[in-house]
Amino acid sequence: MKPTAEQQFSVFARVASAIFYGISSFLITVVNKTVLTSFDFPSYQFLGIGQMLTTIIVLFVGKKLHYVNFPNLQADTFTKIWPLPIIFIGNMIFGLGGTKQISLPMFTALRRFSILMTMIAEYYILGVKAGTIVQVSVYTMVFGALVAASNDLAFNLEGYIFILLNDFFTAANGVYTKKKLDSKELGKYGLMYYNSLFMIIPATILAWWSRDLEKVLIFEYWNDPLFIIQFFLSCIMGFVLSYSVILCMLYNSALTTTIVGCLKNICVTYIGMIIGGDYIFSLINFLGLNLSVIGSLIYTWITFRRKIEPAEAKYSPLKEETDSKGEIV
Repeated sequence: MKPTAEQQFSVFARVASAIFYGISSFLITVVNKTVLTSFDFPSYQFLGIGQMLTTIIVLFVGKKLHYVNFPNLQADTFTKIWPLPIIFIGNMIFGLGGTKQISLPMFTALRRFSILMTMIAEYYILGVKAGTIVQVSVYTMVFGALVAASNDLAFNLEGYIFILLNDFFTAANGVYTKKKLDSKELGKYGLMYYNSLFMIIPATILAWWSRDLEKVLIFEYWNDPLFIIQFFLSCIMGFVLSYSVILCMLYNSALTTTIVGCLKNICVTYIGMIIGGDYIFSLINFLGLNLSVIGSLIYTWITFRRKIEPAEAKYSPLKEETDSKGEIV
């Protein structure tokens, strides 16, 4: 039976949004690593503030010019979006902090735990249960990450804690953003705008309290054009990444969005052995990284090989093919 136009658009939207998110996530990871490690920028918190401010300005101007639309600020807006602002700031701050503290290959390996957390959160919050093959691919990724971590010669405890907290907030962000999008109260632009708007002042106060603002003011590379370009590129990519995440979640499941984010780490894993200069090679670590990559490839193949049936909802690939027990086959 020939797919309808709606089914064809659904497949295109799923794939295109996933690719857009993957490219955006890859670019911002590389740019952030360059700014925070290669240039040794002293405050990942200030970089996060720059990304939030860019999102606020772009969406505010876009709304005034009628390019985008989202509800105006009301007394119950914070209630409607809660708990996303806290999750959003935790995801951003711990992600940037982890990027600064550890090498990109280990960053990508440890980020695999967010997939396991998302799978668990989807089951308990959204009622979506992953099938056996999907679970095996996720466990393969996590096992590979553990093998790589067991022989990390550049081990950094603070960096590990930051990334695991980032994994937790990433999983929570994916599930709750999907839930808020389904309710259609604020829309994708509203979620982006109010997440940044509600958290930019607390983030600025935190940066001031930790004296990061003082370090930023005396940073030596503010007169370096290359640094300036990459700093502003990071701020712009923060907005692009937020948009691509929400767009991907709109047409895919939270788990698929998380897995695509980790799939782009195939490129980041190997490029990160060169960028930043903080990766130390060991055979066990390298084998673990590759095992984790194989798990990512298996899951991606499983997810996007499926055909969308007319009766299935286009927003949740995890529900597309089920057996008699309601699990993905």
